[in-house]
Amino acid sequence: MPPPRPPPRLPIAYHPAVAPFRIERRSPLPAGETWRRLTDWPRHGAHVPLSGVTVRPAGPTGVGTVVVVRTGVGRAGFDDPMEVVRWDPPTEGTPGNCRLEKRGAVVLGWAEIEVRPRGGGSEVVWREEARLRGLPRLFDPATAWSGRLLFGRVVDALLKG
Repeated sequence: MPPPRPPPRLPIAYHPAVAPFRIERRSPLPAGETWRRLTDWPRHGAHVPLSGVTVRPAGPTGVGTVVVVRTGVGRAGFDDPMEVVRWDPPTEGTPGNCRLEKRGAVVLGWAEIEVRPRGGGSEVVWREEARLRGLPRLFDPATAWSGRLLFGRVVDALLKG
């Protein structure tokens, strides 16, 4: 009789020790244009200090697309790969939802972007849970605060153009 299998491990994306944050914005842009700007992954790198973004495979985003944020200078840095596991662009009457799960060795967690029509414009809700591997939970409030500040600025910049 074979030995019993260990219980399945949860993916890193569902690690219980993460620092959650939420960003909400309204935009005069229609939901489709807001979505396009927020999911133009290479443009994110222009607004995150010391970072660049690559997308694999190149082309339109969909489930299975991997967005890699490289943070650092030269060889001193790390990759933060995120896989798109949900991709539902907004339509005339339904909100758009995108979920990325962080698959790297340094950053744990996930991010969700929701864009819904609102009046003549749109509303954005960006939810994220992020944690740096090895950083004690004592730092979770600071991680959430800095994530909210950084990604709030990224969302604002992407929506401006």
